[in-house]
Amino acid sequence: MSYIDRIAEPGYFAENRMPAHSDHRWFADEQELQTGTSSFEQCLNGRWKFHYAANPAATVPGFEAPALDDSGWSEIRVPAHIQLEGHDRPQYVNTQYPWDGHEAIEPGQVPMRFNPIASYRRRFTLGHPLAEGERLSLVFKGAESAVALWVNGQWIGYAADSFTPSEFDITDALVEGENLIACQVPKWTSGSWLEDQDFYRFSGLFRDVVLLRRPRAHVEHLDVCTDLADDLARGTVSVETTFFGEGRVAAELVGVGTLTAADDKLTIDVDNPRLWSPEDPHLYTLRLEVFDGDGTCTEIVEQPVGIRRFAIEDGLLKLNGRRIVMEGVNRHDFGLDGRVMTREQTEADIVCLKQHNANAVRTSHYPNNTWFYELCDRYGLMVIDEMNLETHGMWDKIIRGQATIDDALPGDRPDWHDVLIDRADSMVNRDRNHPSVVMWSCGNESFGGSNLLAIAERFRELDDRPVHYEGVHWDPRLPQTTDVTSQMYTSAADVEAHLAEHRDKPFVLCEYAHAMGNSFGAVGKYVELAEREELFQGYFVWDFADQAVALRDRFGEPYLGYGGDCGERPHDAEFCGNGLLYADHTPTPKLLEMKALYQPYAIDVQRDRISVRNRLFFTGSEAHTFTVVVSREGLVLERHGLEVSVAPGRSVELPLPVSLPELANAQYEAGEYCIDVSVTLAEATEWAPAGHEVAHTQGVFVVDAPATEPVSLPAPEVVEGIHNIGVRGEHFEALFSRTQGGLVSYVHGGRELMVRPPMPNFWHAPTSNEQGWQMGFHDGQWLLASRYARMVSDDAANLSLERGEHDVSVTYRYELPTAPVSHCTVTYRVGGDGRVEVHAVLDPAEGLSDAPEFGLAFIVPAELDQLVWYGQGPHESYVDRQASTTVGIWEAEVADQLTPYLRPQESGSHTGVRWAKVTDEHGLGLLLDCEATMDFSAQHWTPAEVENAFHEHELPPVHKTVLRPAMMRRGVGGDDSWGARTHKEFCLPTGQRLDFRFAFRGIG
Repeated sequence: MSYIDRIAEPGYFAENRMPAHSDHRWFADEQELQTGTSSFEQCLNGRWKFHYAANPAATVPGFEAPALDDSGWSEIRVPAHIQLEGHDRPQYVNTQYPWDGHEAIEPGQVPMRFNPIASYRRRFTLGHPLAEGERLSLVFKGAESAVALWVNGQWIGYAADSFTPSEFDITDALVEGENLIACQVPKWTSGSWLEDQDFYRFSGLFRDVVLLRRPRAHVEHLDVCTDLADDLARGTVSVETTFFGEGRVAAELVGVGTLTAADDKLTIDVDNPRLWSPEDPHLYTLRLEVFDGDGTCTEIVEQPVGIRRFAIEDGLLKLNGRRIVMEGVNRHDFGLDGRVMTREQTEADIVCLKQHNANAVRTSHYPNNTWFYELCDRYGLMVIDEMNLETHGMWDKIIRGQATIDDALPGDRPDWHDVLIDRADSMVNRDRNHPSVVMWSCGNESFGGSNLLAIAERFRELDDRPVHYEGVHWDPRLPQTTDVTSQMYTSAADVEAHLAEHRDKPFVLCEYAHAMGNSFGAVGKYVELAEREELFQGYFVWDFADQAVALRDRFGEPYLGYGGDCGERPHDAEFCGNGLLYADHTPTPKLLEMKALYQPYAIDVQRDRISVRNRLFFTGSEAHTFTVVVSREGLVLERHGLEVSVAPGRSVELPLPVSLPELANAQYEAGEYCIDVSVTLAEATEWAPAGHEVAHTQGVFVVDAPATEPVSLPAPEVVEGIHNIGVRGEHFEALFSRTQGGLVSYVHGGRELMVRPPMPNFWHAPTSNEQGWQMGFHDGQWLLASRYARMVSDDAANLSLERGEHDVSVTYRYELPTAPVSHCTVTYRVGGDGRVEVHAVLDPAEGLSDAPEFGLAFIVPAELDQLVWYGQGPHESYVDRQASTTVGIWEAEVADQLTPYLRPQESGSHTGVRWAKVTDEHGLGLLLDCEATMDFSAQHWTPAEVENAFHEHELPPVHKTVLRPAMMRRGVGGDDSWGARTHKEFCLPTGQRLDFRFAFRGIG
């Protein structure tokens, strides 16, 4: 019977596959160890011969035979996904199974009409022929979804777990000289029912393929354990080995001493050990030398060891005896080459997380490449290591009432038990020696049942780390499955309410703050809750980076594609765009917000004092440098160092080296002052140089001036025409139309600065979160109000004109097509110097929803493409996401103001804007200002144009600049992206009059 006849059996997941073992490396001698190049390893990455078949029936019979002529076959890169190499197509689905609606199959069964089979062939010659007693294995570190192997035409075996190594002993199939590897990788097997993660569906050999030579005396598996005395003053390092061949092991903890044998272990005590933590990820080196029966050293192993204790103590998650909070991120192992991630790319991701103040990662939702854990050990990140399990599609079936709890997968089904335990073993036995791994996770979104409990019990049998599983929240029959209470996307208020009544376990949000598109609002509420609720001990952003594929449109233009863009069906559109980073792993503004919220110091700045609370768990403030900078309206005036001494978890209040008065004096003239406190690394670390900023806080204060008499200006000239009212001064002319309902012209310095009349605006392109709760359906009347307002007029001459001593006011009254009708009034008060003060008043009809925003939209020439503003910056900000911005004078090009989220949407706005200049390259343009502050946006497209584009490259050519000063724009929200609204305090009020004032004038 062929393997292909058994791929629909849940119990068929391994044939002749070697048992999982630790991921240590071994070297022949000291020189190899120092260079990091082992003669026991031979990498087979590169170009392989390749055949694609749409289903098993279309494969080449006898493809594994050495005599087969494969000269007509194509070639493919290894590692790579076949869907990114021109075969099949990428498919993004979230909760849906990829075959849903195409073939009617039950759990365990596989599609047969379309189930691509990738056939690979690769010839190799051993770089080091096998010596007597040596064995050779072939390792596929990632094969999605399974791999069947032949060597020199001989059947070797089969393995099905996409995300842990599949290793086979091929010694007995070798021949002298050139050998042939032939393997097949089916896209879907029974195991694919367990791999319904929220990601792109690919297949192929996507991680390294390596030959491993085992010397005649070899350590096959290491189990390193560390124990700490209660007072942490003494640690014990022990190691158990699984041995291949005959011989012995000598072990040394470098810099400490030699390990001695005790109870089948090698152990050593360490006095006053330097403990591993995310803040100080110190690693000892355990050196093992392996000797054969003749006393010859056959291999050397060096295993990094972190001495630490992570456990639930006194009902709390504690690291080295101290309560910790995991401020983390969910991370798919994904880049622009899909799940083909290099060590260098992975390292860059980890450095990025450290530089942005994260201390934890959840491997959503499968084990990562082994170097990920090595790097987390080294750089200092706590890891929730998650088993390769998600059956969200079947869970959906239960939620939708199409199935009962008895149908849950894996649930209580006995035929799925063994494959799950195998996946648990594979992960734990590979990853157990990594100090960064602090918890095991049973998987993701797979409901509950006895099989999940069996996984948890297997974890506990193998290791003493706490066990995590969120599905118990939905199926609470077996609460002992998880050692922590874990939920997803619960609001901070609901977390607090839960903990008021349930105090039996630490609480972790394994996913929160769904960062889809322009999102990540009001996240500070969670951070604040963890500060005062000791049982709230972790939160992991969903997720690290957008998943996207690089595509070209029909005109050859490059763009980043998401679900459906490759022609795949079913798909889940841009739901893969949830990243704190863009798809190319550059930071979005959301990542900067996370850095600000996760920063290690909570700082409050007053006019003359500062309070500092150290949020770190093990590190005092001596590791950082504090600097105070004083500026007035963007101009830096003073810079001072500040001595701060505060222990971890403690607070201190200190006088500042500056004291701002309430009223102007000889030292401080009137104006707005900012006191910025910057905290930087005093010394370089593995992940950042000295001077890298880890925290920043700003206080903003006004120094008042003595009261003065206002300066009087001459009134402008007014021309009352038949259809227009003209207002002019020395350098400007404004024209108000009686028929077109607005300011149709504003000329400054001989240049027309209005393309279209400014109009009241209440709408913006829906964000991903707003799409999720169907903003268009609930708020659509505000879209109509923005596009189809009309003047309140029975007579074209009905326009209010009021002449003052020093100015002229023109008022328009609009009816808005809401049900019932709403009203908006806009008054332009024009001074003799060309300054136009705008007063907009909205009277919403009863029962309307909150408007997405309230302000005016200006259409001005496209040449006005240079933006300078005084307000929150330098990146976009919203009322519920501005912790990462500071008040200052910032410059940007209008072309860069539409933040490049995967799907175009509302973005690029700035809060707290006092004034903004939009000019051409010569400085001619408009200055807008607000006596209080306003939200301000300048882009080249209208909200409608942004909303209509599915991708950034679909936006129309630039013909204008769109300015949108606003009283307020709705916060971005982000508790989740499928129904959660923006928190009420970050929305415009309803059922009451709204009043917005700002001004503009020509400059240059």
